Amino acid sequence: MTSAQKSGPRVVVVGAGSLFFGRQAIWQMVHSPHLQRGTLVLVDTDEERLSKLVRLAEMVRDANAVPLGVEGHTDWVPALPEADFVVLSFANQTVKYRGIDCAISEKYGVRMCSGDTIGPGGIFRALREFPRILECAADVERLCPDAWVINYINPSTVHGIGLMRYAPGIKSFALCDSLHMPHIKVRLAGMAGIEDAVGGELTEELDRDFDMRIAGVNHFTWLLRAEWQGADVSDTIAESLRAGAAYEDPTVEGEAKGWLNKTIGAELYDIFDRVPVCVSHTKEYVPYYQQAGRSGNGTPPLAIWDTETRYDRHEAMWHQIDSFLEGTIPIEDYTTLLGPDHATDIIENMVGGLDRPFFVNCANRGAVTNMADDAFLELLCDIDMDGPVPRPVGKMPRGLLGQQQLILDTHELTAEAIARDDRNLLRRAMLTDPIVNSIADADAILAELLELERDALPVGWQA
Repeated sequence: MTSAQKSGPRVVVVGAGSLFFGRQAIWQMVHSPHLQRGTLVLVDTDEERLSKLVRLAEMVRDANAVPLGVEGHTDWVPALPEADFVVLSFANQTVKYRGIDCAISEKYGVRMCSGDTIGPGGIFRALREFPRILECAADVERLCPDAWVINYINPSTVHGIGLMRYAPGIKSFALCDSLHMPHIKVRLAGMAGIEDAVGGELTEELDRDFDMRIAGVNHFTWLLRAEWQGADVSDTIAESLRAGAAYEDPTVEGEAKGWLNKTIGAELYDIFDRVPVCVSHTKEYVPYYQQAGRSGNGTPPLAIWDTETRYDRHEAMWHQIDSFLEGTIPIEDYTTLLGPDHATDIIENMVGGLDRPFFVNCANRGAVTNMADDAFLELLCDIDMDGPVPRPVGKMPRGLLGQQQLILDTHELTAEAIARDDRNLLRRAMLTDPIVNSIADADAILAELLELERDALPVGWQA
């Protein structure tokens, strides 16, 4: 039994002001009996935001009368000693720079609805964040070498590959919440018409009898098997997508990541005979929705990532935090208004030895039998304090196999280019990328983004 299991873990969250994770981390650390005896360490360079989150964590802890320790630091170095888990969840003005990435790329015909994983947006987000990730990894190796580093920063695969390749002295894996268990299994079972899933809970029978196998590069994952009590229900799930598509209006543009996802999901199933399980991102990985009229059913091109909507969402989250701190919302309501998160669910599972499987981004290790053992994929894993062990999947089907490899090559090149400060490799990554189809446009995008984002880039890339 580890010290984390005996006395509660020290969980360091680097980038606590990342509200899509920080608030849920507080919830889980307070409510989990496996975590509440530990210490939640919040790290953020913004002192005002850090102060608010520390106060919030203390208020939630006190309202629930648990012994959780709470610390706040503006520098990760004093936070790291004796850490059991280090969750990386920071970003440098990500809304602003993703907006720039998407606007400049659109000017040259590359349309991104998310812009943080594939395409120029993924490459430049990695260029902004990966050098700092490597700095943190070096300090982890020096100050808490036994800690698990959990990357929660997109592009998850680029950073996961980068840590595996260029920080081999630490223990790490990467996460994305798009395949959060058990919710993803319940959702797909419901689409398959399985009655046990109607209530929204993963029953023992549903878990046992619904054989769901998902694999692929993060954000480009596919349902490779869906069987209920031995019968294939993939087409039933696809029919659910088609039924939903009938209510989508292609003439009324909605929020970029969610727009026409059922229409596009059904169309991709018709092409590849497999259901895409993260359509909001997967549609950005294929070239079919870059230009109008190219799709067989006239599906319009991707909507561009909506920067202002994301600013509004962040503002609403900070308003909620202020309301808790001021008492406008009773702190007792925190329990019902928020909930757990993928990363803290996994930490709880590892510390508590709960034997629950989770989707984790890690080395393939034979799970997908026709892909390399070190291919960095999102896979259902058994995971304890020794780390993730992928469950068997089978073969990646032809058609998707080559695309998976192309995406991995793009991500590998991106990580290598940044680790080596090599502009030629970064250009090669851009020209390998599946949605970039012009040398001249790629060079123009590179030049403009390097100039417009120079203040956010590592020193060696600012010249």
